[in-house]
Amino acid sequence: MKAMIILNPSSGKEKANDYIEKIEEALQKTYEEIDIKKTEKEGDAAAFATEACVALYDAVISMGGDGTVNEVINGLAEQAHRPALAIVPLGTINDFARALNIPLEPFEAISILAEQHLRPVDIGKVDNFYFMNVLAVGSIAEASYKVTPEQKTRFGSLAYFMEGAKSVLSGEAIEISVEHERGKWEGNAFILLAALTNSVGGFEALAPEANVNDGKLHVFIVKKLSFPKLATLIPSLLKGELEESEDVEYIRTSYLNVSSSKPHVVNIDGEEGDPLPFQAKVLHGHLNVFVS
Repeated sequence: MKAMIILNPSSGKEKANDYIEKIEEALQKTYEEIDIKKTEKEGDAAAFATEACVALYDAVISMGGDGTVNEVINGLAEQAHRPALAIVPLGTINDFARALNIPLEPFEAISILAEQHLRPVDIGKVDNFYFMNVLAVGSIAEASYKVTPEQKTRFGSLAYFMEGAKSVLSGEAIEISVEHERGKWEGNAFILLAALTNSVGGFEALAPEANVNDGKLHVFIVKKLSFPKLATLIPSLLKGELEESEDVEYIRTSYLNVSSSKPHVVNIDGEEGDPLPFQAKVLHGHLNVFVS
């Protein structure tokens, strides 16, 4: 059996190399061949993951943050042969690991590899890209591009909230049209979030009903509000009761088509995607992931 480790050396405050010896020790009990691939630039992780599919590897281990995991998933998705995926979280937020209850401490995450316990997990497809966590549209989502690496290191998930709050104070609601499996929604919104998991930006209660393999996107459309009224949604967000608010449209759907008459860009797992419109769907149970 063969395993490939895809390592982002710049993740985990540049301590990623410290974990290599430990992970090789955990894998040697099961895999005769272990290859280590280190990323140097954007796109490397996806290319390595695709290489593992073509060469019929049995497992791929992503060592990095959510950005590295996203690339690895883009390399594995819809390949004829898909190795099992392991995640050693070394990033700031690590939403996908949180949603799967994978330990956030790297050495603990490495220890579960020896157990070989796999779980089928959904991923999403938006146009020609794949995602594992969330899509977002709106000025709040666009504000996330302004978060610097220094802010992420210093404030963690709070950095995204801080930039988002600024956008609420100065930004405008956007006009969107949303087609889903139960109909259509049109109107003005501050933000649309379509979550595959219960953890978004480090907030693990955003979509409490979301399961990693329920075959659904959990869509929250926060309607146009005054700032004081928007502030009242924060307790609902923290308690996982956002869907119960009269100011939020909540939709469960296996697919989503979103368009707008104005130029807006979709945020895919925290990264800037393509301009609207977009089509998204769930690939149900598409990947097998190592869990505890």
